[in-house]
Amino acid sequence: MESSGLEGKVLEMFEVGPCESAYQMGFLIGQRFSNLIRSRLARDLILQDQLLPFAQTPQAQPLLKALADNNKKKFPSYWDELIGTAEGSGVPVLNIILINFRKEIVPFLPKNKLISNAESPDDCSDVLIVSDSIAMVAHNEDANVALVGHTYLIKGMLSKELSFIAYTYAGELPSCAFGFNSHGLAFTLNSVPPIEDEIVAGGIGRNFISRDLLEASGIDDAVTRIHSSEASVGHSYNLIDIRTRKILNVETASMNRISVREVGATPFFRANMYLHLPVQQVQDDNSISRQRRALVLPKTSKNEFLSLLGDMADAKYPIYMTGPILYTLCTAVIDLDEQTFSIIEGNPKKGEASHVFTMSSKEFKMP
Repeated sequence: MESSGLEGKVLEMFEVGPCESAYQMGFLIGQRFSNLIRSRLARDLILQDQLLPFAQTPQAQPLLKALADNNKKKFPSYWDELIGTAEGSGVPVLNIILINFRKEIVPFLPKNKLISNAESPDDCSDVLIVSDSIAMVAHNEDANVALVGHTYLIKGMLSKELSFIAYTYAGELPSCAFGFNSHGLAFTLNSVPPIEDEIVAGGIGRNFISRDLLEASGIDDAVTRIHSSEASVGHSYNLIDIRTRKILNVETASMNRISVREVGATPFFRANMYLHLPVQQVQDDNSISRQRRALVLPKTSKNEFLSLLGDMADAKYPIYMTGPILYTLCTAVIDLDEQTFSIIEGNPKKGEASHVFTMSSKEFKMP
């Protein structure tokens, strides 16, 4: 991949709140990261070449209206936060709507005009374990190269009792990637590829569902929020509760379909295919290749987890990605016994954490 000039940019954290309204919170985030949001939008070829032209067509109007109406009705405060982000950053509201609903719109783009990478999944990888000696999750955050250098951390203070830290794509709601809150709940996310017939047009957006998880009181509440979400497109959620030393993998699909698997002493690797919820899905060769590679790699310690996520042995479909379409933005490591949440920038098998947070503290102090 050619250098974007942004790979070395330090991941910034912005503390915001408590705010008078969700709109104000979004506005302050948009204002603080206006330049980064504008840069991301300008570089995002899927937005510029696909989503924006589609949004001007008569065929797009019923879908965009349904997405706006349904998500605003179910999550009015998050909708206000989204609008605030757009207006705070000074970019058109439509652009912010489109990047937040990309996964809900792309399946309905005209196939004869679809560019080759528009449907490429955000291919994240996770390895999870809960045994007597170790309990942890390690997660590669993989995304389109347009996101390189266009992410930030939001430390949201919602009240005296509730705060969160969320890794956030510029212009999107916190968080379509990973985060944790002061109730000791953390999550990482993996996209999954249901076929078009499995998708409900105009349903609830994945970004709104994961934003809602940042306010869950615990792992059971998180599952309830996911199950009642009325999602348009399926998703996979890795839920982590440091208070109960419990990890769940939750796969979802439209029409409130859900499958919950508790992670145990056998290391559980997942890429981007459904593994336990029966859903018709697109065969993602990248995901299948990573799944096969992970089977033969050792997974018994933290160092082995990080070595696995840094593996580049398969030149075509490496677990750790460096372009030209997909790029590993960072690696998140949640240690349930140490109660820490770490973010590693660069290959995890040789990189040191740039941010380490103590999850047991409501202040999320650096150890």
